[in-house]
Amino acid sequence: MSVGANAPDPRPLTGEPLSLDLLNTLWHDRYGRYDLLDSTPGLACWLAGSRAAAVYAGGELRADRTTLTAARAARSALAGVVRRADAGPGALDAFNRLLDAGRVRRLLTAAGPVERLEASDSGRLLGYLAAADYLRLLNTAGDRLRTCANPSCGLHFHDVSRNGTRRWCSSTGCGNRAKAARHYARRTAVTTS
Repeated sequence: MSVGANAPDPRPLTGEPLSLDLLNTLWHDRYGRYDLLDSTPGLACWLAGSRAAAVYAGGELRADRTTLTAARAARSALAGVVRRADAGPGALDAFNRLLDAGRVRRLLTAAGPVERLEASDSGRLLGYLAAADYLRLLNTAGDRLRTCANPSCGLHFHDVSRNGTRRWCSSTGCGNRAKAARHYARRTAVTTS
């Protein structure tokens, strides 16, 4: 999917925590399969609207070929541990290598305590941020990380509903289609009986 400069984010689900949002840059629907990270303009579109936007705006992340390659590798490493409950040693190693790209340095300054993100390579910074975010989610809300119940969707989300029973990436998308399909099945079962 080619995205022009300053184009709106074309994905069906946005605004999720950084790690899940990175996974959701690859999606499919009944019309085809899409990859927002197929080009540097797509990466720029995603960075500008993601939870890494402040780091991107500050110039610490750039939409260049190096970051694009690292973003795809980070997405692949995340997918290896998120989509499989029994992630093997190779998937865990790939994920843990993302964390090698940076660290949070805690300092006491005259203004008080501060945290500074330090990264050896700005291209790999995004992978570090996404992996750190996923670990934070696992620690704070691991039981609320979901994949859309529509088997042909596959988008990921953090369930922030009150009772924690959200099943669909979107109530107006997959949820509405499932409801309509159930209604159609009931109606056709009644008319054929």
